[in-house]
Amino acid sequence: MDTNLALVLLLTPLLGFLINVFFGKKLGKTFSGIVGTLSVVVSFAVTLYFFGYITVAKQPIQIILFDWISISNFNLSFGLLLDQLSILWLLFVTGIGSLIHLYSISYMHDDEKMHTFFAYLNLFVFFMITLVIGSNLLVMFIGWEGVGLCSYLLIGFWHKNQEYNDAAKKAFIMNRIGDLGLLIGIFILGMLFSTLDFTTLKTAISGATNLNSYWLGVAAFALFIGACGKSAQIPLYTWLPDAMAGPTPVSALIHAATMVTAGIFMISRLNFLFDLTPEVQNIIAIIGAITALVAATIGLVQNDIKKVLAYSTVSQLGLMFLALGLGAYQVAIFHVVTHAFFKACLFLGSGSVIHALGGEQDMRKMGGLKKAMPITFMTMLVASLAIAGIFPFAGFWSKDEILITAFEHNIVLWVIGSVASIMTAFYMFRLMYLTFFKEFRGTEDQKHHLHESPSLITAPLIILAVLSFIGGLISLPKNSWLNEYLAPIFRKVTEEEHTLGTFEYGLMAIALAGAFIGIGIAYSKYIKQNSVPEEDSKITGISKVLYNKYYVDEAYDVLFVKPINALSGFFRDYIETSISALVFGLAKVTNELSFQGKKLHNGSIGFYLFAFVLGLCAIISYLFLAQ
Repeated sequence: MDTNLALVLLLTPLLGFLINVFFGKKLGKTFSGIVGTLSVVVSFAVTLYFFGYITVAKQPIQIILFDWISISNFNLSFGLLLDQLSILWLLFVTGIGSLIHLYSISYMHDDEKMHTFFAYLNLFVFFMITLVIGSNLLVMFIGWEGVGLCSYLLIGFWHKNQEYNDAAKKAFIMNRIGDLGLLIGIFILGMLFSTLDFTTLKTAISGATNLNSYWLGVAAFALFIGACGKSAQIPLYTWLPDAMAGPTPVSALIHAATMVTAGIFMISRLNFLFDLTPEVQNIIAIIGAITALVAATIGLVQNDIKKVLAYSTVSQLGLMFLALGLGAYQVAIFHVVTHAFFKACLFLGSGSVIHALGGEQDMRKMGGLKKAMPITFMTMLVASLAIAGIFPFAGFWSKDEILITAFEHNIVLWVIGSVASIMTAFYMFRLMYLTFFKEFRGTEDQKHHLHESPSLITAPLIILAVLSFIGGLISLPKNSWLNEYLAPIFRKVTEEEHTLGTFEYGLMAIALAGAFIGIGIAYSKYIKQNSVPEEDSKITGISKVLYNKYYVDEAYDVLFVKPINALSGFFRDYIETSISALVFGLAKVTNELSFQGKKLHNGSIGFYLFAFVLGLCAIISYLFLAQ
């Protein structure tokens, strides 16, 4: 029964992919949208069943589908692991994934390749489920690579635009760099413990008395490099803002609840490994804090509504890695969940705005949309309050947990996280004020066609806004359902993170005051002063540096892209040319010899007899001389 249901959970999105690939075009856009959405809804329903079962039984479900690899003392099965961690991830992967599919039915309805889009979405969800429920690192790696492939297909979906193709290739290549680190980590763990199964690894590491701390640290660091690529941490973060080239539902699916959280999932799954490598944990915390700050500073001046949200995602992921590096896995996961709610709402809300404006994404050409789009405005306002960390919205609880944990471990990291959080409040309300307040700054034609989006777009927004408001209830201080639920997964449950005293209330007040300061600065500049960001050519000073993202892309181009292109050009023009000349030269010699040789085949029996006798004499002479 469990095996059959687990296969339904896993394979239904794959079935949706196959139906849309082979029959979607013939059966029509509406049909492809319904099939694609229902396939994920079925997976969500099965996830709810397993959630209820595991919550009551408090026992993981392990399913071995077949024996996969057996080499010497290394044995590995293709299996599934359904426990508290995987089920929690599946809840928002399939739940929010269902809402995004529903949203896409309306958003993508005018696209001629809508069936292909839903096929890619379904395949993405299939690989994400594989990643989450795999019972070992190799099965997880299949899902890991699969979501990388699907992100390439979805980001470059509108492939007639070369910039979108470049963004897709950039995402694919940067993820491959991180994936090399992940593979190295997998190989080292396989070498050390002769297994890649999560349960067996945990037992082996926990029970070992003579662990090789050096190689264990190398493995953990290599795995972290993989997480940096998939979850967009410094220095492998530049692909994610460019991934905005894809349709807005893709942005919501990749950036909110699925692909970018894969790195956090992997580190949380292997918490028993990272707990034994404190040096690597320190690196994770520092990289996370720096990423949060750097991305937040870039988000301050971006004018593309989706770019602001993209850098916001990078920044929030940095905060999650900060918590992971401090060993507060539950806190990081708490923020993953709340972030999935409010960031999906913000991305889908931005898509609603872009849809109403006929594809316009520049906030300088928006404004005054509050009256024309009241549902979009209210839902995005709720989500913005959540991400800014305003009480009692979901982001307030999860973000404060991270900051309190950081303060207890390292005040410098707390300061960095707090500054990044203040900046978050500023740029999110900068987005809200520029988009929805004051007068409309677009064209008359756009103004004439302003309207609220259809119900298939607004319904998911409303659901996500409600979750953004009440999502913090899953982990309230002194009453954390999330901590209790995840307790079997983690070796230590730090109850102090949910215990509030005068000290903790003071830190929460500071964080809340910081959020209001950020909102207040945005209000003063964009409402009171009615300021509108300048044209690109007029941006100067530090704003220009931030607007150009610290010129990191340009630096990568100089350090890596141009040298590689030059090296490939050298090989093409000289090495490859020389080798080709040699090959063609040998070919010409062979051709000439064959041309001359075929003259011997002239059909003369007398000549053939002569050649036969000559050859026979040569053989006899050789045998005689050899004696």
